Amino acid sequence: MLLVNCSNCRTPLQLPPGATSIRCALCHAVTLIADPRSVHSPSASSSHHPHHHYQQPPPSPYNHAPSGPPSQVHGRKRAVICGVSYKNTSYELKGCINDANCMKYLLVNRFKFPESSILTLTEEETDPYRRPTKHNIRMALFWLVQGCQPGDSLVFHYSGHGSQQRNYTGDEVDGYDETLCPTDFESNGMIVDDEINTTIVKPLPHGVKLHAIIDACHSGTVLDLPFLCRMDRNGKYVWEDHRPRSGMWKGTSGGEVISFSGCDDHQTAADTQSLARITSTGAMTYSFIQAIERGHATTYGNMLNAMRSTIRNTDEHAGGGFVTSLLTMLLSGGSLGGGLRQEPQLTSNDPFDVYKKPFSL
Repeated sequence: MLLVNCSNCRTPLQLPPGATSIRCALCHAVTLIADPRSVHSPSASSSHHPHHHYQQPPPSPYNHAPSGPPSQVHGRKRAVICGVSYKNTSYELKGCINDANCMKYLLVNRFKFPESSILTLTEEETDPYRRPTKHNIRMALFWLVQGCQPGDSLVFHYSGHGSQQRNYTGDEVDGYDETLCPTDFESNGMIVDDEINTTIVKPLPHGVKLHAIIDACHSGTVLDLPFLCRMDRNGKYVWEDHRPRSGMWKGTSGGEVISFSGCDDHQTAADTQSLARITSTGAMTYSFIQAIERGHATTYGNMLNAMRSTIRNTDEHAGGGFVTSLLTMLLSGGSLGGGLRQEPQLTSNDPFDVYKKPFSL
């Protein structure tokens, strides 16, 4: 597949064979292909050092990218939020759009992200380019990291289905790649962890911080980060080395990436009313927000323990009598007293002391 950069925002676009023009899904600009030499292959583009592609901020698509130079102290804040509900399908999820709305509210009101710097993709969006298709999610991830500069804080939140597929390169410890499922995954395929890593992890320059909050099944290592914090129920932890045996680098270009995910790679994540009581929500997104609202988000270790405690103690928090308890049992696949059988995970591009590093977005 050939790639060409958008003439306006410089987002890489997949050019259909024989096409003489292409419209960008983010800024809607039309790029004319007058000279075949302007089109380059993925292999050619990947041969350049990642820093070459992210030094200057592109024009702001939809005015979502904050304009002007970054603040001297705090830098700019930018986020991509995806809530995929798969409406009118047998695998529909009830809480994902609620998750997206809650996460946006949290970022704007608690962490002072400008609304204009948050790109939200849900099936409730009327703009076809804001619906969580595979192409639109890909373009949103390109947008998230383009033009980032030291001091910037980036967030990627995803709530929806996650899956796995067999890995044949030997780069996965468990033999499987983790995937995200856009609305059109049955026809256009899933988004694989290798691509997510290449798009938003590897290019990240020094001084830029990215947090991913992934509320999906099999999401433990969905960013393909090199290190996973293996924590037991007493809060003791070790960093597992997940660097590929091939020696391929899965870290950043100097930046910092930390990911909270809904469960381990072999686990499933719940879409439930038993936590929020009033409305459906992803268990992980709910526990993430609760940890912050209740003041537990002091360090990354305290944050992770608080999230796990909320999910483990679902029955105690839920109330609602037998029906709610039965729902919890069905979601957990266990007994009435079992809680939800998922444990949020923490991965990072570099290991650190989780009880000393302050949590901040």
